[in-house]
Amino acid sequence: MGILEKISEIEKEIARTQKNKATEYHLGLLKAKLAKYRAQLLEPSKSAPSKGEGFDVMKSGDARVALIGFPSVGKSTFLSLMTSTASEAASYEFTTLTCIPGVIEYKGANIQLLDLPGIIEGAAQGKGRGRQVIAVARTADVVIMMLDATKGEVQRSLLEKELESVGIRLNKHKPNIYFKPKKGGGLSFNSTVTLTQCSEKLVQLILHEYKIFNAEVLFREDCSPDEFIDVIVGNRVYMPCLYVYNKIDQVSMEEVDRLARQPDSVVISCGMKLNLDYLLEVLWEYLALTCIYTKKRGQRPDFTDAIILRKGASVEHVCHRIHRSLASQFKYALVWGTSTKYSPQRVGLTHTMEHEDVIQIVKK
Repeated sequence: MGILEKISEIEKEIARTQKNKATEYHLGLLKAKLAKYRAQLLEPSKSAPSKGEGFDVMKSGDARVALIGFPSVGKSTFLSLMTSTASEAASYEFTTLTCIPGVIEYKGANIQLLDLPGIIEGAAQGKGRGRQVIAVARTADVVIMMLDATKGEVQRSLLEKELESVGIRLNKHKPNIYFKPKKGGGLSFNSTVTLTQCSEKLVQLILHEYKIFNAEVLFREDCSPDEFIDVIVGNRVYMPCLYVYNKIDQVSMEEVDRLARQPDSVVISCGMKLNLDYLLEVLWEYLALTCIYTKKRGQRPDFTDAIILRKGASVEHVCHRIHRSLASQFKYALVWGTSTKYSPQRVGLTHTMEHEDVIQIVKK
């Protein structure tokens, strides 16, 4: 029996098992087995691969956004509208066969946008180049899930299931569980909150499935068995996802209103160029980037060339971005903007910068 058959057997078993107190250990074990087989499925085959055309694109710009969706939902049209790159778009499926990069210039930042081939059901098992598409999506900072407004809900649940099965967790945070395998001493289990979904026995069963008998486990929040398995496996990617419903000009106003009110969702029309500017604003928030401007002594700030950093970056990050030896020669910095109590404020390396702050660095 191959891995695919084993996976489908376990999925059927989970589907037909009732969820109650008596079956929770059995279900926990099945979920652990399922995660194990899926990890095996994603491992590259041992045989030498045939030399083919490369798929991934070199990372460039300040952030990376991947476009994921079924064939013919408007990914290539969206790329052509947002960037200066022309991606071939036609009325038949699978027009795009490889990864096509483009660059969005917004608020002084260069955001790399990747147009990926359409995903079909069963992509996680490698159907229709699905595995390569999902591997590229794992390297992105934000995923834009393009959906057809006329078939929205079905596509959304199918795509979420495909990405979930390869270890991409959308709009979720990392479970607050401390887990450390040890050489000996058995299982040490503790929790700082009351657990309603996991128990010590279930945790032990899951760990035994992974052949881990000595470990330290501390639950700092009430997590499900699935989240605990994610912590053990350790290769999960937690990333923000924006659900973009295209072709809203083909559905009723009530349906558009319903879709727009869903969490993490934006409605657009590439054909009629509707709501694209709002999508860019939301995308900027999801990327959590900040622009920082530099200033030389006795001169006006340079507002043409911004330094783009992640939200929460400190003065030290700014120094490293300008030159790697600058932090070692750093004396103090003067900062103007919203991160200070008064302008200019004299700050040290640990000061946290905010969007559109101006900084002047003084060396020793």
